[in-house]
Amino acid sequence: MSLMITDECINCDVCEPECPNNAISQGDEIYIIDPNKCTECVGHFDTPQCREVCPVDCIPDDPNHAESNDQLMAKFLQLTAK
Repeated sequence: MSLMITDECINCDVCEPECPNNAISQGDEIYIIDPNKCTECVGHFDTPQCREVCPVDCIPDDPNHAESNDQLMAKFLQLTAK
């Protein structure tokens, strides 16, 4: 499942550099997560790094992009293919 950033985001800029897939970017008002790039850090880390650093806990699962761990790993392999 991809993650999403809610409108509770305070634009603190700490999540964006932590994303190993460059899935986080500045949106019109708050940061956003590209579901096509988000693997919840599967393949990189044990836990989503954006959640680890978020001071306001505004990064829940995105119910519109449900994926299994196997699907997230497949996405990781596709994103990191040379």
